[in-house]
Amino acid sequence: MKKVLVACGGAVATSTVAANKIKDLLKENNIPADVSQCRVSELSSKAQNVDLIVTTAKVDRDYGVPVIHGIAYISGVGMEKTNQKILDNLK
Repeated sequence: MKKVLVACGGAVATSTVAANKIKDLLKENNIPADVSQCRVSELSSKAQNVDLIVTTAKVDRDYGVPVIHGIAYISGVGMEKTNQKILDNLK
């Protein structure tokens, strides 16, 4: 099972929206995954043992796993491209 960590500034609003859309995307594509949320400030302690990080905030640090900027889930702009990046990283 893949593990996806979704991060935003407060781990409530935007990460919840993004996490729900990612869960739907993975379910539609038959990719079993555990999708969890956290604050960007918690990434360094929670990034171990995950396959992918999706953030709705700007993150420049290398956590040793792919990081995808997921603001498309909030703005609605570029969602197909973001979805494809997520699928490419988890297949």
